[in-house]
Amino acid sequence: MITLYGAAPMFGLPQCGPYVMKTEVQLMIADVPYVAAPAMPEHGPKGQIPFIDDGGVRIGDSTFIRLHIEARYGVDLDAGLTPLERAQAWAVERMLENHFAWTTSPGRYFIPENFEKGPAHFFDAAPPALRRELQEELLEEVHFRTRAALGRHGPDEIVELGVLSLKALSMLLGDQPYLFGARPAGVDATAFAMLAHLTTPFFDSPLRRRAQAFPNLTAYVDRMMAQFYPGHPWAGAAAPAEAELVAA
Repeated sequence: MITLYGAAPMFGLPQCGPYVMKTEVQLMIADVPYVAAPAMPEHGPKGQIPFIDDGGVRIGDSTFIRLHIEARYGVDLDAGLTPLERAQAWAVERMLENHFAWTTSPGRYFIPENFEKGPAHFFDAAPPALRRELQEELLEEVHFRTRAALGRHGPDEIVELGVLSLKALSMLLGDQPYLFGARPAGVDATAFAMLAHLTTPFFDSPLRRRAQAFPNLTAYVDRMMAQFYPGHPWAGAAAPAEAELVAA
């Protein structure tokens, strides 16, 4: 049986890592049995999560995990898609992973209150004397990688780039249940994971607020969450400020 190594439930999400969540949903779509286990990125063959162990074969990176699953278990996550739709699905996935994902990082890492209640806790198990140093190293790395992916754009410009991707995704989805029709394809796992990590009520950010203007996308996340994580309290994952508004 496959062991999926990833993160843990945090930030109002069933997995605090979007690529872990993507792979987990793809395993569920493929109906391939697996068990989930926590791991640190450095434990993986590529120094990142997710990674899997499949009978002693260790595979890192969500894209290559998918390829392994399809080849090893005779699964086609894009079954029913035309050659054109398969090409479009790949293009959408690249937009989401290589561009859109980076527009969501500032909301979680570069807004101080979000960082302090969120990613800063990745180091809670570290000795107190080292904790701040590790947090600063993480911020520096995310700054470097975001700049490498998006260039020298300012915060407002990064939000606008994210909105352009949201508009494209909303147009592609339309009023369909999934991006390419009546059944989920591999790319739906990616889209769901990225959108859920942006729209979790645990973090407030300018891009998250803009995402609320796309009701078909927010409904899509709700449907996917109910389908693949039926026991997860998505509706009850409100951030403190939102919870207070509801209570009032």
